Amino acid sequence: MFSGIVEEAATIVALEQDKGNLHLTLRCSFVNELKIDQSVAHNGVCLTVVRRTDDTYTVTAVRETLERSNLGHLHVGDRVNVERSMLMNGRLDGHIVQGHVDQTAVCTDVREADGSWYYTFSYTADPEMARQGYMTVEKGSVTVNGVSLTVCNSRADSFEVAIIPYTHDLTNFNAIVKGTVVNLEFDIIGKYISRLMTFK
Repeated sequence: MFSGIVEEAATIVALEQDKGNLHLTLRCSFVNELKIDQSVAHNGVCLTVVRRTDDTYTVTAVRETLERSNLGHLHVGDRVNVERSMLMNGRLDGHIVQGHVDQTAVCTDVREADGSWYYTFSYTADPEMARQGYMTVEKGSVTVNGVSLTVCNSRADSFEVAIIPYTHDLTNFNAIVKGTVVNLEFDIIGKYISRLMTFK
């Protein structure tokens, strides 16, 4: 379980294809605090630490994860938003994030707005999935590349988010341009409510 409050953007130092799996080796500031079997979100995807050295750690993404997320598009040198699992003894600063990416979206516009930025993302909308809560709502929560954000200008297949300078600089949002593929996780509470409505 995560909160969508990214700790930093880790750097990919190695990628290794192993049949249908992809091993990602990364470097970040908290490597020495990690342990084998620990969960870490990578661009919003929950992955398990399988190996660690003094300054790097390795996680593995399976084929289904690669097909559903943007992890298969990554290259050595790319920066990935990382967040360790949420502690249950503190404040929930973002929203409840499972680390289970639903689908990808494409950035269709980036515009600066007096020191902040507005990003527009478009995604493939499926009416049946939307009825199950796989959608955005105005002023609701959405996770983009692991970042907990508030939705504005919500439409059937697109939405906008506003990014403050701190988030822009700390995460890989500063590398997102028109055409960039990002990971989406829709709000789990909305999914449960939508599902419960089908029993009425």
